[in-house]
Amino acid sequence: MRDRIGSRRPRAFGLYVVLVFGALVMIGPFLWMVVASLKTDRNIQQIPPTLLPDPATGRNYGRVVDAFPFWRFTVNSLGLSLTSTLLQLILASTAAYCFARIQFKGREIVFGLYLATMMIPQQVVIVPLFIEMRNLHLVDTYAGLLLPTLVSSFGTFLMRQAFLGLPKDLDEAAFVDGAGHIRVFFQILLPLTAPALATFAVFAFMASWNAFLWPLVITAGSQTHMTLPVGLSRLQGRFTTNWNVVMAGALITIAPIVTFYAFTQRWVIRSVAFSGTKG
Repeated sequence: MRDRIGSRRPRAFGLYVVLVFGALVMIGPFLWMVVASLKTDRNIQQIPPTLLPDPATGRNYGRVVDAFPFWRFTVNSLGLSLTSTLLQLILASTAAYCFARIQFKGREIVFGLYLATMMIPQQVVIVPLFIEMRNLHLVDTYAGLLLPTLVSSFGTFLMRQAFLGLPKDLDEAAFVDGAGHIRVFFQILLPLTAPALATFAVFAFMASWNAFLWPLVITAGSQTHMTLPVGLSRLQGRFTTNWNVVMAGALITIAPIVTFYAFTQRWVIRSVAFSGTKG
């Protein structure tokens, strides 16, 4: 028994070394972002570069706020991200319920075609989508920013798998008691898929908050409906760039994502744990 435990220790130690190295690789850029955001203009341009700021300053964060209408862009991003996430949850979960629980002719074919849209890159449809929004007079509007983000094939697939993991006895018992599909969906099945909903909410919020290409195109250079990632790109100069200010802006931009994930982390972990169980 002791020999078996002793043989496992080097293997476990090697695994921990690999995991620690992977963690350092992942967190390294974020640590550099924090360090760079605290450097002065002279310190950030110093050659050879220094690891720690000397001296450290927090003025760069104030410079970000003063560089463009920061608070307006933040409100735009936050409002659009929350609205898009909520509507995606509603549409994806209802579509997933239909694909998972309701029998209709050609269901698998329709679902396969639905998933096939995931293979189409956004760059392919950006021009026809802009022309459509222009014909609808939705250029530089909140509706134009929001509408193309409402349907998520990934979210529908994720929620469909969550519904398929629930026993059909729940549906049958509810139908025997006189419940309809709406009641079964909202009162019985949807609460049981809360971990999957939270996981999808994290992905949807991150995708909407970090979206750059479509907000850049649809706002047409106007600051009225511009989002924070697009505004952050204005910190880069034509000939020179103050990277300490850019890093400060990047830190401010990722703060809402980290906060949102912190509130939903336990649900995400439950979703991962639930996906690994059967029966």
